[in-house]
Amino acid sequence: MLGGAGVLLGVAAGPAQAAEVSYATECIPPSISGLPPVQGTTKVEITAPAEAKVGDEVEIVWKFVQAASKNPDILDLEKDTVQPTGTLKAAGAQTADVAMEGPRQNPPIPKNSDMKLSDMKGKLKLTAPGEVTLTPDAYNINVNKPISTDTKCTPKETVKPAATIKVTDGGGTSGGTTGGLPTVVPTLPTSVPTGLPTGSSNPTPTPSESETDGDAGGGGSSSTGGGDSGGQTDFTGKEVQVPYECKTPIGDKNATSPVQINAKKNGGSFDLTVQFKKSVMDSPADIPKDSVKPSMEVVLGGADKGTVHVEGPTNSEDIKAGDPIEIPDLKGTYKPGASGESTLSPGVLTVKALGTTTTCTPTKTEVSLTLDTTEQASGASGGGSAGGSVGGSSTDGGLAATGADDHGSLKALGLVAGTALLLGGAVFTFMPGRRLR
Repeated sequence: MLGGAGVLLGVAAGPAQAAEVSYATECIPPSISGLPPVQGTTKVEITAPAEAKVGDEVEIVWKFVQAASKNPDILDLEKDTVQPTGTLKAAGAQTADVAMEGPRQNPPIPKNSDMKLSDMKGKLKLTAPGEVTLTPDAYNINVNKPISTDTKCTPKETVKPAATIKVTDGGGTSGGTTGGLPTVVPTLPTSVPTGLPTGSSNPTPTPSESETDGDAGGGGSSSTGGGDSGGQTDFTGKEVQVPYECKTPIGDKNATSPVQINAKKNGGSFDLTVQFKKSVMDSPADIPKDSVKPSMEVVLGGADKGTVHVEGPTNSEDIKAGDPIEIPDLKGTYKPGASGESTLSPGVLTVKALGTTTTCTPTKTEVSLTLDTTEQASGASGGGSAGGSVGGSSTDGGLAATGADDHGSLKALGLVAGTALLLGGAVFTFMPGRRLR
């Protein structure tokens, strides 16, 4: 019966052998993660027949005894989200690269715990008599949730053969590697996004002279929005550079982004639109539909106090790696709580993406728009976003002007999903072009 099974598999009846080898390994996280290379030790057990004949197609099993690193302290990995692929080197009587692949099968892997990788398998058709050595080489680890990411691991020293097949002349025909397994390891984009986020596909006109009065109120645009407006309903704000300090799942980041606040009079209230200006960035990875949700608390000053909640829609379609990505307009309703000149400044920005949250707080108040307001019942006046049709949250009005001017430019308000250290979870982060000096 065993002999019959060997014939069905194309494997000679020689007993299987298993041998372990360890080697220094360097693993490269995706460039978009911003993480450095990881140096570790990989321990592998290779199982293959001890003996076979020319013409046999033998199955080889690669078992990970130890991966080069633990799952880092970022996210727990869900069950069946990790898949390894790799290359096994055959040498000696014949030379070949054997494509190895494991199933996407793993138990849940908590943060700061050992990686659990499935066994990889591949097939080699034997073409010449003699001894064929089998040596593990580079491997790739794919995590498919929340989005697909890859980490590439390569030996940093000469690896010793882990197994040897003694091949006898069985009169078989020559051939190469077979088995239908993939021979190309998936890759991620290698470049870091360089564009700035945009807010609107429709450009906003520059404020006219009649709508502004110079740099009143910290450089903001001054518009008349009260009873003396003379019928004016649309008020265009000034584009301001907002320095942010951001709390991300992988640490603190500093960035600066150009933002503009516009208003449209609606009875005694104002419909607000917050736009992120400048060029479009390219997506650093595949972003699923409905996975990114931005919002902001617009800060009130001058006659009025408090905040107004504005938010944008989630991405309506999947965004492929390399495709343009925009930050949508953020919208909400401002109901004045005081009469007089009231200023509006970009405030705390929050982006929720696939279970992660990044919060960015301005280090300096930059007024984008000034309105003449008339107090409305239940208006802001020192509280949260009273009357906001999109919903509200209360914070104190005004932010301290404590930021420096030399921030790196905000190059990505997008979802960055990286393989942290060896393997990892998705993180949302900013990638400033340079750090604070």
